[in-house]
Amino acid sequence: MSLANDNLPPSMSWRGWLLTETPHSRMQARLGRAYLGWRGFLRNPLAMAGLLIFIILVLTAIFAPLLTSHDPLAGDLGRRLSPPTDANILGTDQQGRDLWSRIVYGSRITLMIVFLVAITAAPIGLVIGTVAGYAGGWVEAVLMRVTDVFLAFPRLILALAFAAALGPGIENAVLAIALTVWPPYARLARAETLAVRHSDYVAAARMSGASPIRIIIGQIMPMCMSSLIVRVSLDMAGIILTAAGLGFLGLGAQPPSPEWGAMVSSGREHLLDQWWISTFPGIAIFVVSLGFNLIGDGLRDVFDPREQ
Repeated sequence: MSLANDNLPPSMSWRGWLLTETPHSRMQARLGRAYLGWRGFLRNPLAMAGLLIFIILVLTAIFAPLLTSHDPLAGDLGRRLSPPTDANILGTDQQGRDLWSRIVYGSRITLMIVFLVAITAAPIGLVIGTVAGYAGGWVEAVLMRVTDVFLAFPRLILALAFAAALGPGIENAVLAIALTVWPPYARLARAETLAVRHSDYVAAARMSGASPIRIIIGQIMPMCMSSLIVRVSLDMAGIILTAAGLGFLGLGAQPPSPEWGAMVSSGREHLLDQWWISTFPGIAIFVVSLGFNLIGDGLRDVFDPREQ
């Protein structure tokens, strides 16, 4: 093996290959940049704390059946409104359902909402922003005025309006949230496009006969990805809070689904006496939102040009 014959240990050889100032391929250059970004991310303890929270959330969602022995949908009226005990470590709700089980299985709903909104809203904003920035003229004016109309309304109010119009349900809640979060992505993508549309490599692609669509997809969109990733990661907390708000008002996931916002709502009438019904789902929302915010801050520091 060639690595075994190197003077440096294998790990050092790989590090040298990644950090070389003269990469031999585009893939090597990209891997080197990713490695540098990862090292910068590792130096941020708060970002690592956010990443740990995210990993715990993912593992909890994956191994939910192994983390609890109770059915999150099955109630036991003999144990209704039971405080935290050895049998029910976080207590039970009004129908005797184990709160720990419902919070654990609710992590799946939270992850699903975050993932679906991200893969729906981010591409919409990216396409609208890059097309507006590259095309200019009346196309830019129309697309940006539509974006401004969406930005004129508070996100939660607009999500409530869409959710009320579409009807209750987790699918409609995801669509309603996605329709409210794409405008900032569009404005960010437009700003990035305006900064690079007159650059030399875009001019070279245009002179080589590349179509506007090919230039947008192949040259401009990749330049917008780092800023878009940071913005999406920072918006995850807002998406979680908006989904919880819709669930709290009965416009999100419907009973008996163990959605955290709906769980908080179900315990609001018992908050003074049976505080655990609303408190523990609220803590879950807070911790996960904090984790995504910390990840977003860490990614922003990594992709910040002033830090390069």
